[in-house]
Amino acid sequence: MHAIDVTSSLLASTASGWRGTMAYRPARKQPARPLELYEFEASPYCRLVREALTELDLDALILPCPRHGERFRPKARLLGGKAQFPFLVDPNTGARVYESADIIDYLARTYEGRALRPTRGWRRRIAVGGAYGASALRAWRGVRGLNARASVAPQQALELYSFESSPYSRLVRELLCELELPYLLRNTGKGRVGDLGPPMIRDRVLKAPKDTSRNRKLLMERTGHVQLPYLVDPNTGAEMFESADILSYLRSTYAR
Repeated sequence: MHAIDVTSSLLASTASGWRGTMAYRPARKQPARPLELYEFEASPYCRLVREALTELDLDALILPCPRHGERFRPKARLLGGKAQFPFLVDPNTGARVYESADIIDYLARTYEGRALRPTRGWRRRIAVGGAYGASALRAWRGVRGLNARASVAPQQALELYSFESSPYSRLVRELLCELELPYLLRNTGKGRVGDLGPPMIRDRVLKAPKDTSRNRKLLMERTGHVQLPYLVDPNTGAEMFESADILSYLRSTYAR
């Protein structure tokens, strides 16, 4: 079943044009305090913002707001006045922004970066269509990352090294969303074309450098190699690679 999930996730990344893979033009500034993004994984419009975060090489505290969720949706309504997602709160500037196009423009302007994400015109319509297709491809056993599931709330936010188009990372983000588990998203986009392709070819044949972006370098220093997803749970001290192991851990630790 996990293999089918991975295949479906791979097709979802293909449908969205593998956007949210590269951090070609990272933001020149990094926010002093983490950006706060209220969103849910299955939303096509939230997907566009997460893609831009990878491309801009910006981290964000993800506050999952799946349908029927009660952990962060009330706060989002309190801060913004409505339950509409994505919703960005920037504690560094006080900005509160709805609408994916406006959020992407705000991030690029404020932190001086350039996302490959088109925010207006026909190219945006194509991007939105691809994002909808990606969500549809993750609906073979019910739409993943859409509905809330009962869970135990962690005292501290978890930490996830990921990039948006990573098929394996998506499986973990979907479950984090459904369980309403907050996490610091460490965007770990690829910094060079040599990073692309299967790890066996990239690492053994091309012998490409692995620390080609900010968080890839941090992950390399922390673990000795770069593999995604990578979960850090400060509540238990657990740290692990492998999406299947992470999913099993999250279910046994937090799911009711």
